[in-house]
Amino acid sequence: MTDITSIVEAVIALAVTVITVFLIPWISGRTTAQEREELLGWADIAVAAAQQLYHKCSGSQRLDYALAFLQEKGFDIDDGIVVDAVEAAVLKLHRQLEGTYHDG
Repeated sequence: MTDITSIVEAVIALAVTVITVFLIPWISGRTTAQEREELLGWADIAVAAAQQLYHKCSGSQRLDYALAFLQEKGFDIDDGIVVDAVEAAVLKLHRQLEGTYHDG
């Protein structure tokens, strides 16, 4: 079996770069600092909960859970910014988990 670890790491690094360069400034332009902080905080919680509760399920099922969670908190999940915040939280979680795996 082929080891694709380096490919996965490169894809994650690229995604983090794209989020840093494009997504965060776009979110910043559409929300106040307080709204951003609240959304990104709740998105982190939603993603962590989805990962914990549905770790054996597909990514789309975890996304559905995270969006439902955020909708219960009063966020408009039809707004693309909410989905983008969830995607940013997913990448953040993956980076944290990647560090955990590499650190032992």
